[in-house]
Amino acid sequence: MTGSEPAVRPARPFFSSGPCAKRPGWTPMVLEGALIGRSHRSKPGKAKLKLAIDKTRALLGIPADYRIAIVPASDTGAMEMAMWSLLGQRPVDAFVWESFGEDWVSDVTKQLKLADARILKAPYGQLPDLKTADPARDTVFLWNGTTSGVRVPDGDWIRKDREGLTICDATSAAFAMDLPWDKLDATTFSWQKVLGGEAAHGMLVLSPRAVARLEGYTPPWPLPKIFRLTKSGKLSDGIFEGETINTPSMLVVEDYLDALAWAESVGGLEGLIARSEANLAILARWTRECGWADFLAKEARIRSNTSVCLSIIDPWFAQKDADAQAAIAKTLASVLEAEAVAFDIAAYRSAPPGLRIWCGATVEKSDLEALTPWLDWAWAKVKQA
Repeated sequence: MTGSEPAVRPARPFFSSGPCAKRPGWTPMVLEGALIGRSHRSKPGKAKLKLAIDKTRALLGIPADYRIAIVPASDTGAMEMAMWSLLGQRPVDAFVWESFGEDWVSDVTKQLKLADARILKAPYGQLPDLKTADPARDTVFLWNGTTSGVRVPDGDWIRKDREGLTICDATSAAFAMDLPWDKLDATTFSWQKVLGGEAAHGMLVLSPRAVARLEGYTPPWPLPKIFRLTKSGKLSDGIFEGETINTPSMLVVEDYLDALAWAESVGGLEGLIARSEANLAILARWTRECGWADFLAKEARIRSNTSVCLSIIDPWFAQKDADAQAAIAKTLASVLEAEAVAFDIAAYRSAPPGLRIWCGATVEKSDLEALTPWLDWAWAKVKQA
């Protein structure tokens, strides 16, 4: 028997892992100050873009000598810009434990065709041995595996005296985890992840070492215009002052500025991390009690506090074949969506069957507390069917 429906519904049932929930209290009215109908290259247009860069630096504690650019095509564009512009001078180590890491490996091995590339893999729910990174080689990795719920716990494995560069996809970690900037040379993220901004734009953060590589090395492959960060062997400084390579949406820029202002109001990075960790704790407590679901990442120290990935451990489920398990997990997410209590929480298509619940700072604790009884109710309903 499934029992009666829980009495309380999440006020905001938005638990998607990207774009994630807008910040609490958001309305379209926050866009009223957007620079509509003006060129992004106008003085006020560039000022808005530069403000977004400056506020990002302040909120994340990015060092003053690091360069920050707003670039096309979200985190994917930023990450590919970094790889295509910086890789090739040295051998490369690429760490993979989920689908987006596989995408970057594809770039390294199939597109750039780097001859000396080591691919270090771990299955979903686990982390490769990061200590095997060779400091003489470039390193490509994610800080947080959005589709696996596995994060890098710290930067202790990255040598300060490294010769190679570290290229880090931090799109679901920035604004939710404390990134060690002195260990990161090229870092990318997007607005629609942790702060709930809108899509299309990415951020690229470069250390002085990465800038030196750009100015002293020319890749052997052609670079599309939207990837070009230098001109005549020198960094294109304007890109890092708000002169974007392509035309940005000033509506989206305004939305990002609103999200940054909200982040400042809740205590900056420390406040954002605290909100996300408190959300994670709610699901951790629930998994200890529910009996049918658990974290895909068994080791607590590597569990993501943003994209929480859950596997189904009910013995009834374990007896099913792989196709049946996938169908059951999809039905579970559909039941929750049909009740309008949780949208977009099915596991990523290439991940093990289960659920993926976003726990970043824009999600309210009260909504997660309201969600957990619905998870139990929906599971009972699926088993009974």
